[in-house]
Amino acid sequence: MPTQINTGLAALLLRVSLGIMYLAHSIVLKLMTFGLDGTAGFFVAVGLPAWLAYATFAAEAIGGALLILGVQARWVALALAPALFGAIIWVHGANGWVFTAANGGWEYPAFLLAASVVQFLLGDGDYAMSRSVEVPVPKLAH
Repeated sequence: MPTQINTGLAALLLRVSLGIMYLAHSIVLKLMTFGLDGTAGFFVAVGLPAWLAYATFAAEAIGGALLILGVQARWVALALAPALFGAIIWVHGANGWVFTAANGGWEYPAFLLAASVVQFLLGDGDYAMSRSVEVPVPKLAH
């Protein structure tokens, strides 16, 4: 396959995978498993304001749907990245590498942060409902 086709399909696969993950993390984990009040309680327990739990839930749910649909995916991925960075710094960073540690390790949010940055760099990909404005990315020498 030509490189452009591979890149477009890779961006599509990444975009849909990230969208599903953000939806699962918001709907299944924060809403259905812990409940929004329970999620807010956890945020407070780690030193964050309760309102941030509700804002994070909304951002992940809306952002996940937008990523799956391909609506300005480049900018949605970039907008969601600070939540992952915050999760590493305030929640998981001190817990070590393995996510099965108490309160989870930092490798999962770090990987998702990297994937979100890659989505920003790749753009929306094929079969997106809208196309984000392209960002010039310098070409690396081979």
